[in-house]
Parts: sequence; C-alpha cells; structure tokens
Amino acid sequence: MLQRIQPAVDALIGGLLQRQAADGSWRMGFIEGGTTMDAAAVFLLQSIGIRKPKLVRALAERMLAKQTQDGAWLVYPDEEGGNASATAECYYALQYAGLSPNEPALKKAKEAFEALGGMKQIDSLLTKFRLAVIGRYPWPRWFPVPLSIMMLPPSSPIHFFQFSGYARVHMAPMMLLADRKPGSKFPQVQSLTEPVRGGNEFKRLMRSWHAHFRLPIQDLSEQRRKGLLSLPAKLHDQAAGRAERYMLDRIEPDGTLHGYSSSTLMMLHALHARGYSMQHPVMEKAVRGLETLFFPDRLTAALPSMQITTSALWDTALTSHALQAAGLTGEHPAVAKAGRYLLDRQHTALGDWKRNVKRPVAGGWGFSDVNTINPDVDDTTAAMRAVRGLPGSSVRQAVDRGLQWLLAMQNSDGGWAAFERNVDSRIIRWVPLDGAEDAATDPSTPDLTGRTLEYLGRSAGLTSDHAYIRRGADWLYDRQEKDGSWYGRWGVCYIYGTWAALTGLAAVGEPADHPQIRKAVDWLFRVQQPDGGFGESCASDRVKRYLPLSYSTLSQTAWALDALIAVHDRPLPAMERACDYLLTHVQRGGPAADYPTGAGLPGCLYMRYDSYAIVWPLLVLANYRAKYGGGH
Repeated sequence: MLQRIQPAVDALIGGLLQRQAADGSWRMGFIEGGTTMDAAAVFLLQSIGIRKPKLVRALAERMLAKQTQDGAWLVYPDEEGGNASATAECYYALQYAGLSPNEPALKKAKEAFEALGGMKQIDSLLTKFRLAVIGRYPWPRWFPVPLSIMMLPPSSPIHFFQFSGYARVHMAPMMLLADRKPGSKFPQVQSLTEPVRGGNEFKRLMRSWHAHFRLPIQDLSEQRRKGLLSLPAKLHDQAAGRAERYMLDRIEPDGTLHGYSSSTLMMLHALHARGYSMQHPVMEKAVRGLETLFFPDRLTAALPSMQITTSALWDTALTSHALQAAGLTGEHPAVAKAGRYLLDRQHTALGDWKRNVKRPVAGGWGFSDVNTINPDVDDTTAAMRAVRGLPGSSVRQAVDRGLQWLLAMQNSDGGWAAFERNVDSRIIRWVPLDGAEDAATDPSTPDLTGRTLEYLGRSAGLTSDHAYIRRGADWLYDRQEKDGSWYGRWGVCYIYGTWAALTGLAAVGEPADHPQIRKAVDWLFRVQQPDGGFGESCASDRVKRYLPLSYSTLSQTAWALDALIAVHDRPLPAMERACDYLLTHVQRGGPAADYPTGAGLPGCLYMRYDSYAIVWPLLVLANYRAKYGGGH
C-alpha cells in the first residue's frame, strides 16, 4: 500500500503545482450549486432591464441541460422525484429567457411541477421572494420579520442582530421588498398553476408567530408590543433607511453584498424598488461584481453558471496545507507564493462579529478573496494551517492575531460557530421562516468545533488540559448522535461531522480508547461501502440522519479515512481498503469526484467543489504515509 501511495502523491502534487495562479492562489474551478442561482440571475437581468442577451441564452441552455428526463430540476443529484422550488424557478426563468411555454421542455416541467404537489410544495423562502418579485407568487401581507425590527434596540427580547450574519444580509433586502411589494410580470409568461392565496399564508404566519412568541411579547410594554407587530407611519422611512444603510455598509470592494450572489441579487431588486436607477454607481458596481461570479461548468459543456460565491481563499489554504503535508516546505516557491496571497487577505477591519466579543481584534480570514469584513472560523484555521510553517516575524504576528481572533470566537457553550459568537437565540429559532433553524442562527456545530480543536491541538500544541479546550471537547461529547456519529453543518454530513470531531478530539489528546471515540469509529466501519470507500447522500441533511449514497465519493472517503488514521496506531484492513479506493479512483473523475459534498442550506443548497476530489485525497494519503510509513 505504501509503495502505491508515493506515485499517487507525486502525481497529485504535480497537477496542483501546474494549476497555481500567478498571484499565488489556487482557483480550483467551480462551486456548483444547482440551477437556482442561474434562474435568479435571469430574473434580475430581464426584469430590471440589464441587457445581457448572450449570457441569458447561455444560462437558459445550462438550465435545460440540467433538467431531468421527468421534467423537473434537482437540488442534488440523487434527490427523489425532483425539487418543487428549483423546478418553479427554472420554469419561469426559461420563459424570461425567451422560451415559449409550449416548448416540450417547459410542458414537461409544468407536468413535473404539478406531480410534485405544485406551489404548496415550494419550501424555499428565497424562491418565494424571487417569484414574488416577478409577480408569480403572492407577497405576504405581513412578512414574518417586519421592517419594524430595524428600530428595536439590542435590549429588546428580539432584535435584528440576533439573526445570523448570513441571514441578515438576505433579510434586509427581503424586508424592503416585502414592504414595497414590487412585481414585474412579463405578459407572455404562462403561470405554472393558479397562484396560492396570500391570505392563507398571512394567517399561517400570524398563528405561528403568536404561538411561538406569546410569552416574550407579553413581557413587553404595550408600546413595544405595538412597535414589534406594526410600524408607526412616522417611523416607516427611518426603518427602511436603516435596512438600506445596513446593506450599503456591507458591500465588499467588488460591489457584492458580503460576497454572496444570492444577497447581491436581492439587494439589486430592493434598491431598484427603492428608486435606484441602473446607472447608480452602487447598482453598476454590484452588477460588475456579479459578473465575476459566473464560471463555466465543465459538466455542462462549459456553459456558465452563477456561483453563490468564490472559493479562491478556501481552495488556496486547503491546497497549500495539503502540499506541505505531502512534503513541500515553506521555502518552496509555490508554498511561499500561496503564503503571501493568504497573508495579504487577513482581515484588518472589525465586522459585525465584534458585537459579542469583549475585546475584539481583527485577525480572521474569509471564504472568498474579496471578503474583507466577514471572517469565519473554518477559513481562519485553514489559512493558519497553510501559513504557520512559513518563515518570518510577520508570519508569526499574523498567526498570533488569527489565534487571538479564533479563541475570542468560542461560544459560551464551549463550541465554535461559523461567523459570529453567541448568535443562537432560541427565540429566533421559533420565527416562522422557512429554514429558520438552519439559516437564521449561527450556533456551535460539531464540524467547526472539531476543526478548531484539530488546529489548536495539532498546530498550536494545546491539549484538553487547558480549560477552554476541555470545554470544547466536552461540548463535542455532549452532541454526539446516538449511533456514534456527529452531524456536520457545512459538509455532507454525518461522515463530515464525525471526521471533524474525531480528528479534533485526537489532536487535543483525548484517548483513542475513550468510549465515545470508539463508538464513532465503530459507526464509521459500519457505514463503509463494499468497495472500501464512503458515500453519503445530501438527503441526510433533510431528514437529519445518515442516509448512504449508492456509490462512494472521494472527499467523503478521504474524511472517513483521515478520522480513522487519527485514532489508530496501525492501519486496519478496513482502512487499507479505503486507501485502496482512493488510489484507484483519485484520477478517474466521474460521480465519485462530482457529487456535491459541501453544504449551504439544508434541502436548498449544496455545493460541488472541484477542489475537493483532489485536495482531500492528497492530504489523507500524505497523513497515511506519514503515520504508517515512517515519514516521507
């Protein structure tokens, strides 16, 4: 086995070195997120008069290429039957792109949509808003989060900043849109079905809101209670102005809102509804920023697709770390160039994350290389893994700042979240928003807590003898599933979370024979596929329990094997079979490489990272060789 690893590692290293960009980054290709962002882009371009006919045609071609034989569209490849939200968006977007509703593809789409259950099966709030903007879904008479929330101070039982940062950048434009209720119908567009009635939606939301918030609202004064449920006319403009200002203050240098295409598209619709012309500098720059997010999809003949964001910083950090694990030193030109690229993008400005930190000091890294104010825990540890071995006092200072930021972001419960500290209000989880539990809060998660512990243990030399590391380890033990796995929020899903937890616990010195660690190991062995690999469906994310994929994937096999390496002093036969799977398939491509194993929003958004099928196998093969082969 060890003799086979070296040639594979050398081949992967050679391929990665050839793909490094001139600025030192690795831009490993596409973050594929389905078709909903393509549809949303078409809605924007066509509804507010941005003339991009070639782009619109190309986006339409890609949507048609992704349509299933049954006529529906999917959110992930093995989704059963189809996805109502994605199918509705593509059906209307194709008509906005100029296709006749009598085209066979659209006739099949309409039939598939009705078979899925029609409009009542649309469970994505973003989809409802996108369709409402084009006049194909009723605006709610009362949005679950009223514009009045912008006027409530942090002392209120509920206020705007209790929502997660990634929710807020979507909510601000959505609240403005729900308040203005624009709607631009193309007369030639044929509706899918009779639209759902807004009154029923309104009553459902009101019942849900009052059922969940009865006690908190009773605790408020009468004046506050009225202010929460309805906005006095004299304060309306002020609240709308605050929502607008919130967006404008969080526009990145490239013109996008927090670097996300989804929030930027919503912002453009909202500002347009507020009277901004397309010649306004903010609008023009935002459109230019969106254009940089289009990328050719190799799986659909290089047709362009809109990415949710770019992953250059994430890819660069992961790749540089994997190359160093495989034997490249900090003096290697590729590693040194990558280090300079990463160091130049360490954050120096205080963002919203500072709100719950006593003595905030900037020092984190973000996911996208255009991000300057929205660092996250995972990218920060990834960047520090990649640069900490480089020479120079400036590197040590950067790592020290990053470590200070990372430790300051530990939640009060002992775990780590993605973007902010202690943004996990129980009240917010009760807000009647589709996906509120997964998107509206930013709680501690096993994957981020495990990855943080892995960095602190393996790279910073800390152990569970330190009080704050002990709290993180105990938090993980408390969140283990009954079957022995852990749920991963930002990857698919239980394999990902179990890998992060096990490697984190091992790195901080937790014993391999700990009963809960053994239980997790036994679970991994139970879910191993007959071919030696590991594969888990995105459907696990929807039902919140492990569901196997019918085939193994490279990234999930790498995660599982890495977890097993972390807690075994010698390779067991099952581990050798996993290693053999990677060596056999790592250069082949196909479904094993192309299945989406990144998670965005459960049930709505999953990402296929082109980098994952290369970087994770390289890292784990290097770890296998280092532990069981006497070094490299």
